[in-house]
Amino acid sequence: MFQFIQPQSEKPNYTVGQTWGALKKAWRGYKIAKVQSDSTKMTEYAKKIRTLQHDLGVKQAEFPELNLS
Repeated sequence: MFQFIQPQSEKPNYTVGQTWGALKKAWRGYKIAKVQSDSTKMTEYAKKIRTLQHDLGVKQAEFPELNLS
């Protein structure tokens, strides 16, 4: 399960709820791009996912197919 810690950003621009919502949308976009085999969009969404996860203080996902870990 997730272990929550304080958000990593010094001055967050968004609430935690907004950040979780953005993370959910980013995952949805990544999955759609993967089905469409669009590696450019997959990379864009993967970077966004990792950034949002860092901001939330949760473990960052790894994307070995994109060389992002």
